[in-house]
Amino acid sequence: MEERLQKLLSAAGVASRRKAEELIREGRVRVNGNTAQLGDTADRREDIIEVDGKRLPKLPTRRYLLLYKPRGYVTTLSDEQGRKTVAELVADCGERVYPVGRLDLGSEGLLLMTNDGELANRMMHPKNEVDKTYIAYVIGYRDGAEELLRRPIELDGRPIKTPKVRLISRKGDVAVLEVIIHEGRNRQVRRMCEAADLKVTRLKRVAEGCLRLGDLKPGAWRELTAEETEQLLSEMA
Repeated sequence: MEERLQKLLSAAGVASRRKAEELIREGRVRVNGNTAQLGDTADRREDIIEVDGKRLPKLPTRRYLLLYKPRGYVTTLSDEQGRKTVAELVADCGERVYPVGRLDLGSEGLLLMTNDGELANRMMHPKNEVDKTYIAYVIGYRDGAEELLRRPIELDGRPIKTPKVRLISRKGDVAVLEVIIHEGRNRQVRRMCEAADLKVTRLKRVAEGCLRLGDLKPGAWRELTAEETEQLLSEMA
């Protein structure tokens, strides 16, 4: 992503933004071999930027991975308790990538991992209301349970936004539900089910925003396609 040079130099720790503007005015900054002018933009991942002849290191190429997190893995890069982490599953991707949001230890499914911190922050910001779709396998189902799940109950002292709930299948009191939420409260779907007297036996995230888990296998990952990346960045712009 291109940024104003003074902002880029400030973020890189070269100088304050005001001092960076002075460096540019004095002709001490070059981009791809050309003397920069105030107002120029550059991309630190693509362009060669020099200050007083010293080259700024390029940032790593942005990576966007779609991982099928299996149950039994924690959504962190390291764990003090020695539990298996999602970082282990993508260790062969060639870059240090971070999970966007969380899936609890007992949950599975779609998890986006990236080194694009700006995108991650936008996706996790409440104002963006990124839809998250889960398949919940439950015990204790009875007629009308969907309405109970749609209630705006309070979690962590504030009401949740009304979720979408659809019954997929049922056999006695065992059912499969599709639950779409717009927030990322801690264990939100599980806590919603608990409030409706439903016991979750399996919880799988199958979609987040424009991303779909598809036929990816547990523990496997893939790069987002160019189309997926473009759509995701467009939605989060």
